[in-house]
Amino acid sequence: MDSFSSVIRTASRDQHAAAHDSTFMSDMLGGRHGIDAYARYTEQLWFVYEALESSGRKLAEDPVAGPFIRPELMRLTALEQDLAHLRGPDWRSTLAAMPTTRAYAERIVECARTWPGGYVAHHYTRYLGDLSGGQVVRDTAEKTWGFAKKGDGVRFYVFEDIANPAAYKRGYRELLDRIPVDDLEKQRIVAECKRAFALNITMLGALGEEFPLSA
Repeated sequence: MDSFSSVIRTASRDQHAAAHDSTFMSDMLGGRHGIDAYARYTEQLWFVYEALESSGRKLAEDPVAGPFIRPELMRLTALEQDLAHLRGPDWRSTLAAMPTTRAYAERIVECARTWPGGYVAHHYTRYLGDLSGGQVVRDTAEKTWGFAKKGDGVRFYVFEDIANPAAYKRGYRELLDRIPVDDLEKQRIVAECKRAFALNITMLGALGEEFPLSA
């Protein structure tokens, strides 16, 4: 019988690829977007992680979600350092969420408030993605826009307190495999993982419309 983490990974594989291959992400990773598109993307991530981390604090003692809420994963402070570098010290004054981003963040908050298993689904899709494909984004950003290696502008992707990302991801998946819920709840969590990917893809689609490449 497949482990729960394997079931989640298999169930969301196509959507994971769709997010990576979205027009906006493909163009950004291909170095075809300017730094303003990258900055706008970083702004949208701020809303997603503000929702994840502010609502997640309330679940620290929850038996289902609590084990996943770990300080070494927190990204909001790093995002704010990146935005100060990208947009200047008054970055908050121009910060604006796209409607698709707002819907994404609202769903995370709703899950945190009413359904810890659903929150775990969003936690998994974001943080394990950051530890994996997010490193490709960091490498591209450093090369394309001249950021210092692991410095201002890409700190979001730098997990300073995780010495071995591969081992950490294995440990995270072991947590998923031990999650104290029944099989029906696991099915619901898998479905919410798919929803999380769909919300992310919709956000990337809106960014693609905002930053179309000239023909």
